[in-house]
Amino acid sequence: MLAAGTASVLAQGGATSPYSQFGLGILADQSQGASRGMNGVGIALRNSIQVNAQNPASYSSVDSLTMLIDAGVTGQLSHFKENDVRLNTSSASFDYAVASFRAFRNFGVALGVLPFSNIGYEFSTINHLDDENGSVTSTYSGSGGLHQVFLGFGWRVLKPLSVGVNASYLWGDYSKSVVTSGNSQLHAITKSYSAEIQSYKLDFGVQWMQSLSRQDMLTLGATVGLGHKLGADAVCTTSNTTNGTSTPETVTDAFELPMSYGVGAALNHRNQLLLAADARVQKWGGKSFPEIRNGKYVSSDQLLCDNMNLSVGVDWLPTLDPYNRHFLSHMHYRAGVGYATPYYKINGQDGPKELTVSLGFGMPLGRSTLNVSGQWARRSATNYILDNTFRVTIGFTFNERWFAKWKVD
Repeated sequence: MLAAGTASVLAQGGATSPYSQFGLGILADQSQGASRGMNGVGIALRNSIQVNAQNPASYSSVDSLTMLIDAGVTGQLSHFKENDVRLNTSSASFDYAVASFRAFRNFGVALGVLPFSNIGYEFSTINHLDDENGSVTSTYSGSGGLHQVFLGFGWRVLKPLSVGVNASYLWGDYSKSVVTSGNSQLHAITKSYSAEIQSYKLDFGVQWMQSLSRQDMLTLGATVGLGHKLGADAVCTTSNTTNGTSTPETVTDAFELPMSYGVGAALNHRNQLLLAADARVQKWGGKSFPEIRNGKYVSSDQLLCDNMNLSVGVDWLPTLDPYNRHFLSHMHYRAGVGYATPYYKINGQDGPKELTVSLGFGMPLGRSTLNVSGQWARRSATNYILDNTFRVTIGFTFNERWFAKWKVD
């Protein structure tokens, strides 16, 4: 990453963020549907007409007569600033697709495809050497990311207690390069980094429902994700364009998935006002990741750090009266804020912290729901690039009565 005082030029190349060059990329939002407008809270959310893959224990709440299908797309605009250099970029992508149904009494099933991380950047730095050698330009670029397809189960063990598990297949790859060129032949070098990852991911969840009064229900939730070696190799190929030589180096078993923990609480008042809060920790600190050290491509446990994510969200429905003719009174209005610390280090120091704010709404369309949310995210750290991103997610939840038994007189 670029420190203040280094001449730089950012260039668009399907970029998500120059910070996606670190670690496995920018970690993706794992929320869906209604949760997006609440800034991604979900550990304690239970809803019979919404899929919540963030805590598999919630699957036990799905309506027995319906099949839920939720899919969403996301578009984003990003503004980068470093010293006097500014750049605007845009991108759009299919985001997620999940489905859920009840298999039998008190037992729900869910499946779907979710993003895990995204890599996309391209930028250049210009370093002035001396009058004889002139300047050296280094161009950094990268693309790729990880995805997961999951199958989950949620079981209501007791009236207040539900447990669940998500079993995921995790796959993806990345390609990164650093091309250095200038007046000096010493710097006519290209370094290419690549890896292909295929592994598994296991996440467990629990939810406890406690009635506080006839109008108030408190739900507490917790999640645990298992950490393990991903069993993938990383390759670095150094090519000298001056003499035509190419030298590959391989780091075996180069990546690890961290243990992760989350707790959450949600207070539901009269099914009209929902307040929720989440706290999550991922134990990336000390996990393996490849780097160039003393001219060699080796595994390092100094590049990543534990990260924390805090989110608070609210969902408000003006009325439950089915005879109220005001359409806007039957919409859900949502808002949320969040704060996250980085999971990677830059030059030995923690990367940028992230502040997020979201707004959204849910529009009823018969038994289905159109969910629209907007989120502003600001990544910043002293002497590094300022990243302001605004993203819009549009999701549609189909609520189909596939399992209703029709009676004909």
